[in-house]
Amino acid sequence: MPRIYQPQALQAGLQFELTPEGARHVQVLRLQPGDGITLFGDPVAGGEWDATVRKMGRSSVEVEVGAHQALEREPARAVHLAVGMPANDRMDWLVEKATELGVASIQPLMTERSVLRLKGERADKKQSHWQAVAVAACEQCGGNRVPLIHPVRTLDDWLRQPSPEGLLRGVLSLAPGSRPLLQVAATDPAAPLLLVHGPEGGLSPQEEQALLAQGYAPVTLGPRVLRAETAAIAALAAIALAGA
Repeated sequence: MPRIYQPQALQAGLQFELTPEGARHVQVLRLQPGDGITLFGDPVAGGEWDATVRKMGRSSVEVEVGAHQALEREPARAVHLAVGMPANDRMDWLVEKATELGVASIQPLMTERSVLRLKGERADKKQSHWQAVAVAACEQCGGNRVPLIHPVRTLDDWLRQPSPEGLLRGVLSLAPGSRPLLQVAATDPAAPLLLVHGPEGGLSPQEEQALLAQGYAPVTLGPRVLRAETAAIAALAAIALAGA
């Protein structure tokens, strides 16, 4: 059954119009009155809601809410990514696949070696685009909690903000002595994890030292050198498969 993101509190029997994005999705699928859909994104009840299409307008879709399904498919551990943005369409791919693997949030970063440089209106448009990519990925994969895509920031600026308490923090590193990611994750299995990694050229030595000075543990995925977008997905997959 098609899944539509509807970020509002719902209740059985409620009749309302979907968001413009949700309506467009229903129309693209050529659904008709009487067809069933699944709604997710309720910030209060969570889970999913059964719903039925009631009316189809030129640019609007009215639905009626049915039963609530208390289903959640999120990983046991929340994993947040802070990523040096890869260029071209690789960031789109990273956001999509990270969402499929249950990432909790993504912080796009500009670093010394970043190829992709964004600011102002262009940065805002990219953030909105990536948030839409995350929504579409959740609609496809069955996730009920859309990860937050934060505004683009420089690494220096991001490091100036206070870090939330209770996070395990790691930076993907090729430096000798870096510990395996799952080994670090196992030191506190209940704690949310924040992972930082650089863009195509990696973090500069100064940037890595700045992260280490703030308590980020250097972690490794093994001896191979992975592309920036591959490293993020490999880390999320390793944690998900290990249940770490």
